[in-house]
Amino acid sequence: MAAGGVPIPIRVIVADDQAVVRAGIAAVLDAEPGLTVVGEAADGDGAVDLTLRLRPDVVLMDVRMPGLDGLAATARLTRRAPASRVLVLTTFDLDEYVYAALRAGAAGFLLKDAEPERVADAIRVIAGGAALLDPAVTRRLIDRFAVTSEPADPTLLGRLTPRETDVLRQLARGLSNADIAGQLGISPATVKDHVGVILGKLSVANRVQATIAAYETGLIRPGVR
Repeated sequence: MAAGGVPIPIRVIVADDQAVVRAGIAAVLDAEPGLTVVGEAADGDGAVDLTLRLRPDVVLMDVRMPGLDGLAATARLTRRAPASRVLVLTTFDLDEYVYAALRAGAAGFLLKDAEPERVADAIRVIAGGAALLDPAVTRRLIDRFAVTSEPADPTLLGRLTPRETDVLRQLARGLSNADIAGQLGISPATVKDHVGVILGKLSVANRVQATIAAYETGLIRPGVR
């Protein structure tokens, strides 16, 4: 909160190799209350350089860019600027390595044809410290790509209590804390506490990576609801 009680805008960098797309996204975001675009990049190297210099809250990262692509840039920023959270943009059907970006530490992803309001809301979610999980798209993504990744150690699940395992199972299906609470008959605050413990025990950064771990350990099977 800035002096006088005025909220500090969420600072965003937009990375996309198409100048028209990049400018359009930047214009839309600048028109949104509480958001400000502080830089634009045409490739992954530019996105990394700008992020290290400007330290934005969120980097809106396209996947397919010349030189250093969005996936490699995401992995680099996860290591070098973890406080700047990455929201990956994807066409989904073409970007078969988005799964790798999530594993590398991206805080979430959106389809490139998402409505402007959805993009703005996603940035606010990411900046607030949460991961963006669109239930339908997340399930499709993980169903498609989890089977091609290296399996995680199934003994990871042994670190969780039965209740934590139940919470992880619901979380991996894309449910919110409130929905999980309703399913399990506990309070949303208790679910939030469980989620924090689960992230720590699985050594993952966010709900997206916890979801991936649930698939990789076999707790959730691709294609099975």
